[in-house]
Amino acid sequence: MTEPTLRHADVPYYTQWGSPEWVREIVEQQRDPCDDPDWQRSGFTDPERYRFWAKRLCGLTCLESALDYWRIAHAPRSALLDDALRHGAYRLRDDGGVDGLIYRPFAVWVNEAFGLQVDVLPQAPLEEIAARIDSETLAIVSVSPEIRYPERANPSQGGHLILLHGRDPAGVWFHNPSGIAPHQADVYLPFVTMARFFAGRGMTLTRAAHGR
Repeated sequence: MTEPTLRHADVPYYTQWGSPEWVREIVEQQRDPCDDPDWQRSGFTDPERYRFWAKRLCGLTCLESALDYWRIAHAPRSALLDDALRHGAYRLRDDGGVDGLIYRPFAVWVNEAFGLQVDVLPQAPLEEIAARIDSETLAIVSVSPEIRYPERANPSQGGHLILLHGRDPAGVWFHNPSGIAPHQADVYLPFVTMARFFAGRGMTLTRAAHGR
């Protein structure tokens, strides 16, 4: 059965850096993220901590968009990061890198902290995940960061998270926290294009029917 069109309007867009306008300069020109006058917008005060984490917080940025859309109160992103670390949703490695976002600890934390039901889908077609979007459900999926340039060839799949907020029989609408305009906010791409970037996994976020 072909799924009808469903699109959530007015889901707020946030970049994982300070300002949407600065993503191009940070990504393409390797500008210092702290040159962005709004780098402290997400609650960071230590420049080194911000430089280390901002490029890794696509998942928390997606969560923040969903929480604000549903008017669920939450701390700034820097404090969300502290909470996510305490719950094992990110793990610092001995080599200085980071493992994360780790879906199942993230799901437990988000349910406990915000009352959202998170269904982890470690192996699922994008069409199946998109079909789960309904009036109370959004989705986060793993794609290659090269999705910001959908017209270009991409060497990999996965490694980056985006927020799906709409779907029709042929494709999806999404916010990309590291996107560059015009493929930044409220982007529409057909499934056939998304398949080049999609890693085959994701999760749905569902608000309780009674809200909070």
